[in-house]
Amino acid sequence: MITEPFSTGTSFIHRIDPRLKIVYAAALSFVVAVSTEFPTLIAALALSVLMVVLARLNYVGVLRRIAVVLGFVLLIWVVLPFTFEGETLFEMGPLKLMRPGVMLSAQISLKSAAISLSFMALVATMTIGTLGHAMNELHMPDKIVFLLLISYRYLFVIAQEYERLLRAIKMRGFRPKTDLHTYKTFAYLVGMLFVRASDRAVRVHQAMKCRGFKGKFVTLHTFSADRRNVIFAGFMSAAVMGLSFLEWGLKIVSFNKN
Repeated sequence: MITEPFSTGTSFIHRIDPRLKIVYAAALSFVVAVSTEFPTLIAALALSVLMVVLARLNYVGVLRRIAVVLGFVLLIWVVLPFTFEGETLFEMGPLKLMRPGVMLSAQISLKSAAISLSFMALVATMTIGTLGHAMNELHMPDKIVFLLLISYRYLFVIAQEYERLLRAIKMRGFRPKTDLHTYKTFAYLVGMLFVRASDRAVRVHQAMKCRGFKGKFVTLHTFSADRRNVIFAGFMSAAVMGLSFLEWGLKIVSFNKN
């Protein structure tokens, strides 16, 4: 199930206004995603690593999550460098290592690592409840916020229901095998899970309406700006503008000179 291992802490990043963290995580991710120059991508990766250090995250946990991301990127390295058309860097029999494929794979790797680390440092350092409240404060659609919070809350309930059904069929002597009976049993299990989830959703909705729920969660907690947040906003604004200048500003200056 979903865990929040980085959400608690007393670091500088943890104490930043969640609204600022969401805004700058989105802005940084957008700039990195559309960038192609290696100086920009390397600078973005360095910035993300710096934020992880400032957030004082558990490095083992960070490495485990980055390893999962880079595991998917590894598949790109297996395919792209040998299938992209262009200059040949290395040739061994029928295999040809193409320069454009290597460059594109390296760009994707740097982008994936930079965006993942930035989200770990900025978004993963708040709870899902805080994330939803901050999204609401940023005037994101109420339905999106509502779906996020309700889905997070009831994923655990559905998981408990699944475990209860699984225990029930095991108590009746069910042992999974690679046969038609096993496939039909799991199909019935999934179907019953959907039936119970739907029934629970109806009851929860009725209970919330009885308590005056109108599609929006109300909280007494408010976010406030202080000197720490001003410093963070200034630093991140400068960082995002610096990355943008590395990516596009130098090209514009070079073009004007020519």
